Amino acid sequence: MASHRTGVREKAGRVCLVTGASSGIGLATALELLRAGHIVYGAARRVPRMAPIVAAGGYALPLDVTEEDDLQRVVSTAMDRHGRIDVLVNNAGAVVHGAAEDTPVAMARDLFEVNVLAPARLAQLVLPGMRLRGSGTIVNVSSIGGVIALPLGAWYYASKHALEAFSDTLRMEVEQFGVDVVVIRPGIIRTGFEAGAARQLREVSGHGAYGRMAEAMARAAEAQTIAEAQPDAQADAETQTDAQAQTDAQADAETQTDAQAQTDAQADAETQTDAQADGAGLESRVTDPVVVAEVIRRAVEADRPETRYVVGWQAEALLNLRKSLTDRDFDARVTAPLL
Repeated sequence: MASHRTGVREKAGRVCLVTGASSGIGLATALELLRAGHIVYGAARRVPRMAPIVAAGGYALPLDVTEEDDLQRVVSTAMDRHGRIDVLVNNAGAVVHGAAEDTPVAMARDLFEVNVLAPARLAQLVLPGMRLRGSGTIVNVSSIGGVIALPLGAWYYASKHALEAFSDTLRMEVEQFGVDVVVIRPGIIRTGFEAGAARQLREVSGHGAYGRMAEAMARAAEAQTIAEAQPDAQADAETQTDAQAQTDAQADAETQTDAQAQTDAQADAETQTDAQADGAGLESRVTDPVVVAEVIRRAVEADRPETRYVVGWQAEALLNLRKSLTDRDFDARVTAPLL
């Protein structure tokens, strides 16, 4: 069926709902959209941390994405005030660290509630209005971990793979109504998202059969946390260290097109993979969330956005590296330094 793009896609003045807007990518995205002239509702549990959004002319709403009443309330608040929601940015997310065997299933259920079911429910709530207007954009913030999986993060990677599959199906269903579905694949971003990784790795898997691997990963996560706290001026000279976070490593560079450049990028990624898995005191290069926010804004304002955007340093190279290796070769590369 042909697309019915009957709505007018404005470059500015679109009504946007951004979840997880109290820090990191969500806060940066809300501010970026406000600077571009859009109407922005930031939603998160930590309302005081959204003060910059209010100061910039936006709205801050309390939201626990696991509560149905909260989800309905934030949507109805924007609808009652402005009559529509043009853009939904599903950014709120969580992470669980630990071996698949060790991680309590209850933790996995809670993770899927945040990373998969909440974005899906919000999409259900905003879609009726988008369909009627013949226009709208749903942006789902995934991860390089929606493509690549590494040890001790099975449930997180599974949730991001699930979000990407959901996004694909949703895109095919709603394109006929003029609604776009966009997936953003960030990597290591200076957000503090992994701040509790080392503690959780040791608590969940530090004392059993996977203890050695968990300790190696925990030390790499600690190095990553230290690196994120370093001044931005250091970022260009830093090197990736976290094997777990390698999955989420980002590419600020564009997709490689030159054959030699591609070969060089792949070689860099292979070296980076070893360094990340080892985590031996190396500093880590991370990307500012503003970079991701700018990509989200461009997707929101595009007449026909790409279905996926990979953002940040070396992400494209890492994806290409994964494609170039067999499963066994990739497994060996990322697990050998941890054992």
